[in-house]
Amino acid sequence: MKQIKLAVMALFAFATVGTANAQDSDNPWAVGFGVNAVDVRIPTEFSEYAKDYIGTSDWNILPSISRVTVDRYLNDGFSLQLAGSLNKIETFATENDIDELYWAVDANVKYDLNNLFGETSWFDPYVYLGGGYTSLADNGEGMLNAGFGFNTWFNDNLGLNFQSGGKKEFADKVRDHFQHSVGLVFKFGGTDTDGDGIFDKDDACPEVAGLKEFNGCPDTDNDGIKDSDDACPEVAGLAALNGCPDTDGDGIADKDDACPTEKGTKANNGCPDSDGDGVVDSKDKCPNTAGPAANNGCPWPDTDGDGVLDKDDKCPKEAGVASNNGCPEVVIKEEAVAKLNDFARAIYFNSGRSTFRTGVTGKLDLIAGIMKEYPKANFSIQGHTDSQGPAASNMRLSERRAKAVLDYLASHGIDGSRLTSAGFGEDYPIADNKTRAGRAQNRRVEIKLVK
Repeated sequence: MKQIKLAVMALFAFATVGTANAQDSDNPWAVGFGVNAVDVRIPTEFSEYAKDYIGTSDWNILPSISRVTVDRYLNDGFSLQLAGSLNKIETFATENDIDELYWAVDANVKYDLNNLFGETSWFDPYVYLGGGYTSLADNGEGMLNAGFGFNTWFNDNLGLNFQSGGKKEFADKVRDHFQHSVGLVFKFGGTDTDGDGIFDKDDACPEVAGLKEFNGCPDTDNDGIKDSDDACPEVAGLAALNGCPDTDGDGIADKDDACPTEKGTKANNGCPDSDGDGVVDSKDKCPNTAGPAANNGCPWPDTDGDGVLDKDDKCPKEAGVASNNGCPEVVIKEEAVAKLNDFARAIYFNSGRSTFRTGVTGKLDLIAGIMKEYPKANFSIQGHTDSQGPAASNMRLSERRAKAVLDYLASHGIDGSRLTSAGFGEDYPIADNKTRAGRAQNRRVEIKLVK
């Protein structure tokens, strides 16, 4: 009996100084107190071995706390368990009955199976492997331990533990046997760095005190939006605007509102546009009258009232027509038009070039004279070719020839702004390109009045 008392005292002393593994990182320490049963009957046949494992006829149990454990969580589901157990063996399945003291000190590495199958809040199954020293009567030796167990948690700190496994001998001093245990387990030692009552493991902001509803994160401005999601964490605002205020109620956060005290539109960065012309009132010189931004929000004037705005009217003080850019329509006598066409048909170029043949400049001078009689008229000079040669070459040649005529007229007193030139290559024939006479007609320059 004295041996049993000493062993019990040793178990409690062990529980106060040992180091071991808890079930999670929130509460990394766990202490367990319970009873253990030792099954020392080990038949040689495997079938009988399994049958004996679940039988209780030869289990040895002390009617008191006989097993103490201290656990320490390591990482990734692994924990270290130190266990001390005490028992009294009354039979050893031998020819001679025994009644001896049994005690063991073990160190086991446990692995939480929830890491494989998914975490649960109340049930933690595990397997373990380790070793220790086991003593029976006057004999003792190191033994290999292996088995499984589970914790069923009643709350965050208190649970029920069951563990069962076998011990393998090496020196034939203590025979192989099973050991089962059941008891209460207490978790403790969780870390709460910021002191907000939420363990660091579950605290999304472990170094800043926060609120439970935000997983430990703060809401500085108390607007119901945690700071990490709050674009304006120090000023109470609206959830629809990511926690930012909207003073003028236009749906645009003050920080993005160019006019935070005046209700406006998103298109205008929160500023008003009374006349709806796209120019905000602060930059609109005519805030109540729609006008283009190019004229500072004011409508363009039409001084001469001809329907052509001054900005497009080349004769802003003289009523005209839109087809003539706001200037009065130019009327050229039919006789003058006929002469222009006749003279233009007499413009000949050196073969394959844009230089004039001898005598052509006289016709060009006559054309310039007619154009001077109508100083408000604008003309288009158009070059054409026959279909001989590549189309691309003909296009370039027609452009050069039309430009040559324009340059001559501009250098002989005709304002270049009244003249335009273009080449059309062989695209618009006026005769049959299959005949010499037809091709000659197609190689031409036309001068047309621009209306």
